[in-house]
This record gives sequence, C-alpha cells and structure tokens, in this order.
Amino acid sequence: MNIESSISSMVVKAISDLYGQEVSEKMVQLQKTRSEFEGNLTLVVFPFLKMSKKKPEDTAKEIGDYLVAHDKNVAGYNVVKGFLNLSIATSAWIGLLNTIHAEEHFGEREATDASPLVMIEYSSPNTNKPLHLGHVRNNLLGWSLAQIMAANGNKVVKTNIVNDRGIHICKSMLAWQKWGNGETPESSGKKGDHLIGDYYVAFDKHYREEVKELTAQLKAEGLGDEEAEKRAKDEAPLIKEAHEMLVRWEQGDPEVRALWEKMNSWVYAGFDETYRALGVSFDKIYYESETYLEGKAKVEDGLARGLFFRKEDNSVWADLTNEGLDQKLLLRSDGTSVYMTQDIGTADMRFKDYPIDKMIYVVGNEQNYHFQVLSILLDRLGFEWGKDLVHFSYGMVELPNGKMKSREGTVVDADDLIATMIADARQMSEDKVNKLEGIDEAEKDEIARIVGMGALKYFILKVDARKNMLFNPEESIDFNGNTGPFIQYTHARIRSILRKAAAEGIVIPEKLADDMPVNEKETDLIQKMNEYGAAVEQAGKDYSPSGIANYCYELTKQFNQFYHDYSILNANTEAEKQVRLVIAANVAKIIRNGMRLLGIEVPERM
Repeated sequence: MNIESSISSMVVKAISDLYGQEVSEKMVQLQKTRSEFEGNLTLVVFPFLKMSKKKPEDTAKEIGDYLVAHDKNVAGYNVVKGFLNLSIATSAWIGLLNTIHAEEHFGEREATDASPLVMIEYSSPNTNKPLHLGHVRNNLLGWSLAQIMAANGNKVVKTNIVNDRGIHICKSMLAWQKWGNGETPESSGKKGDHLIGDYYVAFDKHYREEVKELTAQLKAEGLGDEEAEKRAKDEAPLIKEAHEMLVRWEQGDPEVRALWEKMNSWVYAGFDETYRALGVSFDKIYYESETYLEGKAKVEDGLARGLFFRKEDNSVWADLTNEGLDQKLLLRSDGTSVYMTQDIGTADMRFKDYPIDKMIYVVGNEQNYHFQVLSILLDRLGFEWGKDLVHFSYGMVELPNGKMKSREGTVVDADDLIATMIADARQMSEDKVNKLEGIDEAEKDEIARIVGMGALKYFILKVDARKNMLFNPEESIDFNGNTGPFIQYTHARIRSILRKAAAEGIVIPEKLADDMPVNEKETDLIQKMNEYGAAVEQAGKDYSPSGIANYCYELTKQFNQFYHDYSILNANTEAEKQVRLVIAANVAKIIRNGMRLLGIEVPERM
C-alpha cells in the first residue's frame, strides 16, 4: 500500500473513531501540498465539518493529532484554515523509494486473462502514394495509445486498414501501364510506395492536360465555361480508361488483378520500411478489397431486417433523423459500396476475429461526423461495442512554410522528414565532438537515429492530440526545454553517473535501510516518481499520450534541478550517496519506461 492509500484509510478510521461516522475513501481528498506551505500532502477537511460540528481549524487539528498517533507515515502537520498539511516521515519516503526500486515497471499494470481486449486502428494508408506528415502523427499517436492502454492492464490488438481498392489505385496502375516501360523499384532505385506515388502524380498531370484541351474544344463548340469543364473532366479519355479498369477489377479480370497485386506488393514493401523507421507495427492488417464485400452483405442483411431502406433508384440508405442526423447513403444505385459500408464490413470481420471489448479508431478530426454515424449504425446492427466505440480524433499537423517540401510540393513526405531529422541529429552530435569521443561511426549513426526520431516523436506527442499543430524541426531537436533530446540527454547523463559509480566499485543497494537520510529535494523527487502510476492511469482514461510526455518532462526538469543543487558521487556521506544513486537509477528507469510508452528510445550516452 502506498503512502496516499495508507493515509486515506487512516482518515476514514479517524472519522469513525472521532465522530462516529462512516465515510468512504472517495470523500478523502489528498493532494500535493502547495510549494508555499510546509508539508508533503494536504488533506481537505471541509467534507468532514458536518460530522465534526466544529470549526475547520479544530477539525483539522483533531484529525492531524489522530494521524500522527496512529499512522507511522505521518511525522507531523500544520493547519491552514480548512487544509491539513501533513509532513511525511523519512522512513515512509525510504519505504516508497524501495517499492519503486523493486519494480522494473513501477506504476504500470500487466494484463491478465480477464483483462478487457482493446483494439486500436491506426495508419489507414492508401496504396497510391507514400506516407506523409499526417500519417506520421497518426502512426505515432496510435502506437503510443496502444502502449498506454497495455500499461493500464488491457490486452491490446494493434490493427491497420489499408485502402487498396478504388479509382485512385487504378489511376496509378493505368499511368504505369502507359508510361512505365516496365519500371520497378529495383530498376529505378526508388522505394515502391514512392514509385507508385510518382505514377499517381503522372496520371494527374496528363489528365489535367486532357481536361484543359477538351474544355477549350467544348467551349469552341459553344458550351459555357463551367459546363465545358465539367464535361471535360467526365469525358477525358484517361479518366474513362481508369473507370473501365476499375470495372474490370471489380469483375475479377485476371490481367488487372495481377497488375494490382504486383504494384501493391511494391507499395507494401515501401510502407514496411517507413513503419520500421517510425518504430511502429501491427498485430493484424485488414484490406478494404476484402472488407467491402462483407460490408455490402451486412447492409443487405440490415435492409432485410428493416434497419435500412431502399430508394426508387435502388440505392440503400439509413434513416438517422431520430438521432438528430440526416439520411446516410450505404449502397449506391449501382450496388457499389461507400466508405461507411467498408467500415461496417471491417468491423464485422474484426468482431469475428477477436472478442473486442473496446474499439478505438485513430482518425483525423475531419472524420468526426463519419464516426458518429458509424457508431449508431454498428449499434443498430448489433455490435456490442458499437455504441461505445472511441473515435480518437486528432488535429492537422503542418510544417512552417518552406521547410522540407515533398516531391510533389504539396505534402511532406514521411521518409524525407525522417531522413532530415536523423541528419540534423547527426550534425548536432558532430558539433559536440568532445561528447562523442571514443564512439565509432556505427554508434554515432545509432545515436543520431535515436535522437532524431526521439525529437520528431516527442514534439508531435507532447501536444494535445485534439489540437492542430505546427511541427518545427529546429525547435524539436533542441537540447533545452520541453523536447525529446532534453529528456534523452538527462537519461544518458544518469547512465553515465551509474557507469562511473560501477567503475569506482560502488554497488547500488537492492534495498535501503529505513533510517537513511533524505532531504526536501529528494522527497520531492520520490513523490514525483510515485506520480508515474497516476500519470499512466490518467493517460489511459483520457487517451492522452501528451499526459505521459509532459510527466516525463516534469520529472526530467525536477531531476536536473536536483543534480544542479547536489552532488551524487561526491555526496558528504556514504548514506547520502547510496540514497542519491537509488533515486538517480529510478529516475532513469521511469524516464525510460515513460518514453517507451511514447515509442521513444533513450540512449545510454549522447
């Protein structure tokens, strides 16, 4: 039992013994004492005044006397109006430090057979282009959320839905057929996803040229500007060919399907390379080419059960007016599916594959309405978790103008961004030559990768996911302030201290004696470390990686202030040295564990 739990239980007993009233621990409000007052924990006394029938100050004094007499954790107290400021005994702080020290994953919970299963969907790429900056934020949020949910004792399945069908895929395929001359990733030296993305861009370029020519021709024939352009877009030969290819794909044409499979395999190899660089992976990948038929079947079933209705043009709709929404198209008049249909099919397949208790979709906030509707439809169709599905909605991420423009000049390519971050980190380490003496080139490259990716990930994850954000590469890689490298550097600094201690033959004790000395800064650090479990729990409740990021920063900042004020290896006494080494080792451990929940590695040295 930790200090707060022990005191809360004793307060409940105090109210019973002093005032003959039974209260629950929920009524006990304990918080960290404000810095301007003496003490470590503060009890809010106001909820107990009706029971004591006394002034706040008198009630606080009676409870304070009781706690000092009955709880060995409480060494003393002072009263400020209705607030009882408790000073915690040295032995209690040492006991808490020993508890933290004994557990490799202090503050985290392991899943059991009875734990709920949480499925988290993230990434959701299209196979006609490489991943971009928006995907980077999506993947980092999804991965981190999965780690946080697991640290809260849930079983977690990480999943991806790949948009591998539709007209956009056919555009890339057609362009490659026309202008590819058999080009492959191997022959071009390009990643497969970049190669296919280039052909998607090529299609668009040629298509716009056709539309321009056809528009001019139709205008010459007497059509108005708007009508001429609309007809040109529909009748341009390229778009007609792409639609014909899509029909052939839907019909299972062997030639089209073989080309589709070949080009998709190139894209997946490229995606996998980017995913490895980002440090993310999936337990199960679904493909819309498989799920859309399931979705159509579920909609037809819902239609037969009277859950949906068919219009005169043969299209199928859901009436959501009773839920304060409009009518939603589920199948077009020609029987083809829409995104909503595909999501229903994917949900059906997932529900058959896993006993899902909670489903979390990591998707941008432009899809808020879509998931509001999906939740209603899944609930209507009988999915147990449909009504309670979570749309982890996040904002847009952009770069300052002029920074790292992509090949197309419109979006920031994920691979370009990753490479630039690692190169910047390497350059920074070159500027600190004295710090990396004795390290070979391979280790320098590895440190640059860890620091560059840590800077990227932390800068994105420290921001409340619901907000739009501006990612500034230069700010992110700074070694000062609320950045990944600042936290990584502190971890490396502590590891250096511990290596030095080991070299001097100093052994860190497995357990400290109860009478070891601790000063105020040390108790503050122990108290901060103890808050890690609460930070993990809150991040799980709020679906908030930023909560973990900010906790890691606060702990790091507090340790650095302590390290500035006190020597560890040159402490005045052997007892002080042992306490400080245990504190330092556990700060490093908690930083490492917290950063792991963000998908961020911490180096042993920098």
